[in-house]
Amino acid sequence: MLTESQACERVHDIVGRARAAGADAADAVFAADRSLSVSVRMSALEDVERSESEELGLRVFVGRRSASVSTSDLGSQSLDTLVERAIAMAREAPEDQWAGLAPEARLLHGRPPLLDLDDGAEVEPQALKERALAAEDAARAVEGVTNSEGGSAGATRSVMALATSHGFAGGYAQSSHGVSASVLAGTGGGMERDHAHHSARHASMLESAEAIGRRAGERAVARLDPQKIASGAMPVVFDRRVSASLLGHLIGAITGSAITRKTSFLLDSMGKQIFAKGVTVCDDPHRPRGLRSRPFDGEGLPVQPLKLIDAGVLETWLLDSASARQLGLEPTGHAARGVGGAPGVSPGNLFMQAGSIPPETLIEDIERGVLVTELIGQGVNGVTGDYSRGAAGFLIEKGEITRPVSEITIAGNLRDMFAALVPANDLEFRYGVNAPTLRIDGMTIAGA
Repeated sequence: MLTESQACERVHDIVGRARAAGADAADAVFAADRSLSVSVRMSALEDVERSESEELGLRVFVGRRSASVSTSDLGSQSLDTLVERAIAMAREAPEDQWAGLAPEARLLHGRPPLLDLDDGAEVEPQALKERALAAEDAARAVEGVTNSEGGSAGATRSVMALATSHGFAGGYAQSSHGVSASVLAGTGGGMERDHAHHSARHASMLESAEAIGRRAGERAVARLDPQKIASGAMPVVFDRRVSASLLGHLIGAITGSAITRKTSFLLDSMGKQIFAKGVTVCDDPHRPRGLRSRPFDGEGLPVQPLKLIDAGVLETWLLDSASARQLGLEPTGHAARGVGGAPGVSPGNLFMQAGSIPPETLIEDIERGVLVTELIGQGVNGVTGDYSRGAAGFLIEKGEITRPVSEITIAGNLRDMFAALVPANDLEFRYGVNAPTLRIDGMTIAGA
């Protein structure tokens, strides 16, 4: 695999070729990764998979016209052909008055922050097999577990580099390690499935495989003999396993493309109170070893921690350069880039700050409600904010979590849900997007 400096040389070289061939401006992305994964089932090795890839993406501009191409053939002659093809495509593309590279004055200068994202990911297949077996064995050892879908463990290392004809060139490497287990409990038509997993940039930060497996087994057993419940309006508590999904709907509504196309239910909400005053949502791309940390964005702009929601007030859109131009604003450093196409938008390590109430206190005054631990389907309308998703979890009765429930639908409108949301104090940084346990009163439950 190429080093970071070699990757930077690759993208700098092809940008230079594009400019020499007649492009008015260009940027390029190089992405390489190496991964190894092992899966087991019923204590036997099931699969070992190793993969390596290298890809180069080029975007060229001819006036206000642009085109993007990508290749995995990195030979010199092939790159020249790629440049010629990209420029020919750009000359035939429609004009876009908002197209262009990020403003030169806004590019990252100097050394990027040190985020400690790479431990080399040098793991032997035997070590991964042992992790996978330990996770599955621990899950199967839980009383009530009757079958297994398997355990798995993997390690990945990737190198990314970006260069623009405005003078930016930068790259970084990152590693990722993961362990998971998925098992079934019960018998016949009463079987229930659940899983657990953990991912980390450094192997030393991984939760133990035994703990992950045990959690998977306990979750599956807890779901046995689910009940159906009567429909009605009641409080819904979102477990940390699913609470972060609400932040995903928030991000979808405040991206530049949703605002410029006028397809967001938060279109008129900048500077307005959309959550309660106790709710703050932060984006921290500089979190050391964070799963979504990065030293610069997909256009070469610096990134920085900021509050998207401050005391309930929407503070900013997430903008790449094109959407910022269209809105007459400045890009926010949230451009995200693959090897193909124009940049999109993505946050870094996104999280809702913890509230002041323990989860038990959040639940104790609920006469009848639902604790949701699984969400199913994608029934969310980003234009209207209407929300309707299948769910499973546990019934809350007289302030106590009682029996499992399944085959229910929870519904509401995201505007109302955001305004009513109350966070608990149990925030844990476990994923790329994190939120504490959340309570929302007055949601509609469709059950039996």
